[in-house]
Amino acid sequence: MENDKGVDSLEKIFINGGEPLRGEVTIGGAKNAVLALLSATILAKDTCRIQNIPNISDVSIMLHILSQLGADVRRVGKHTVEINTKYFNSGVVPQELTKPFRASYYLLGALFGRFGHARVAMPGGCDFGVRPIDQHIRGFEMLGASVVFEENAVIALQSEQPVGNLIYLDVVSVGATVNIMLAAVRARGVTIIENAAKEPHVVDLANFLNSMGADVRGAGTDVVKIHGVKELHGCEYTTIPDQIEVGTYMVAAAATGGRVLIRNVIPKHMESITAKLLECGVDVQENDDSLLVAAPRRLQRCKIKTMPHPGFPTDMQPQFGAMLSAAEGTSILSEGIFDNRFRYMDQLVRMGAQIKVDGKVAVIEGVQQLKGAQIKAYDLRAGAAMVIAGLSAQGTTEIENIEFIDRGYEEIVSKLQGLGADIRRKEVREAAQEKAVS
Repeated sequence: MENDKGVDSLEKIFINGGEPLRGEVTIGGAKNAVLALLSATILAKDTCRIQNIPNISDVSIMLHILSQLGADVRRVGKHTVEINTKYFNSGVVPQELTKPFRASYYLLGALFGRFGHARVAMPGGCDFGVRPIDQHIRGFEMLGASVVFEENAVIALQSEQPVGNLIYLDVVSVGATVNIMLAAVRARGVTIIENAAKEPHVVDLANFLNSMGADVRGAGTDVVKIHGVKELHGCEYTTIPDQIEVGTYMVAAAATGGRVLIRNVIPKHMESITAKLLECGVDVQENDDSLLVAAPRRLQRCKIKTMPHPGFPTDMQPQFGAMLSAAEGTSILSEGIFDNRFRYMDQLVRMGAQIKVDGKVAVIEGVQQLKGAQIKAYDLRAGAAMVIAGLSAQGTTEIENIEFIDRGYEEIVSKLQGLGADIRRKEVREAAQEKAVS
């Protein structure tokens, strides 16, 4: 925001690192689940009350979009929202609403499922290279939609009556699985999604839809069967805890040699992450709804390849990259989901990391300790990695582009302060001309 002529104001995160995290932290609702749930409220024509909503920027954007399209959106406390979509009046989402927001493509499936037509501009969000939605489009076509690509990256769907079908996904895609589920719950007949994504937030969406009167079976397996129903109704629902937020605090505790109790956890969802931390020498104790993470001062190397659930999640790869930069030995990260997700590595190198990247493989030679530096967040999870790097580094780390972090982590600074971290947000004013040169 420009406050004075020639002067820009922006927020940064400053960290004085090198100290172990200790204490307790409570996890919020799952970002990736709640964005699908909020989209699904369009199908109800009724009021849905959703609890355990994270207070993050992506949720605020989605609620704004729903409100602009005619929904009655009411906050009930900090983490509960009531949404009445009875008078929802449009299947058209303007580009200015979707530009900063990746998950807006879920609106295609929800609007098509309710109205039989939809017109949504292609979304923005984090840049991980090419993130095609061809599997989404093919799914819509198999349900009877005619698909038109218009100017300014607008996608239009139209069908007299969506009809169930057998849909095989060529690649496992969370987004496509979610979108097809949203589009199919009110279609005539039965829809079967083969090679479906199994992530916890896919299961959470299925449970939410069933609470609204849908008939969705098999979520969490690679075959999801949806019997279309004529109408859905409102419901009350609680979002699952955020698997990636849990993992981020687990890694932060490990990277700093700390001891942290993490509450509001489903340990079953954390198995692939826990397994790799154990391999690195971290002690992880599971309770019914919490995890205790304790780590030595120096971690051991490991090899990681990101894969669809139940494999290691791509959204945890950057955090582990930061942690392994100061682990003993040579670690190898292989990215099996997205292109261009190693952009953050050059920021770790600025902090003294020794990393070589070849396509989708990064080789990390662990150093004794990272050193504080001025660095940038390139996307949401890379931003979390920069925070972890700063917490474990010696000296002061200054992080720019923290709006990416706000997309998925509620009150990350205050939560880390509660664990003893020397971290703060600060508004920085700098000359616009100097910023342009940099």
